[in-house]
Amino acid sequence: MITVTRLNGKQFVVNAEIIRTVESNPDTTIILMNGDHIIVKEDMQRVVELAVDYGRSLRRLLAPS
Repeated sequence: MITVTRLNGKQFVVNAEIIRTVESNPDTTIILMNGDHIIVKEDMQRVVELAVDYGRSLRRLLAPS
């Protein structure tokens, strides 16, 4: 899960595993697998960084195979 901020300043969490795309037009829009669109204050690069960090944290939890 990643924490992002709505344009009204309220923070919420998004499951990073269901993000389909992130667009900047000019507001940052997160588009989920189900087609929902969420506009956030964070810039596109920051959302990508948060999602990548989340994925890395999950991989650290896996035992070596």
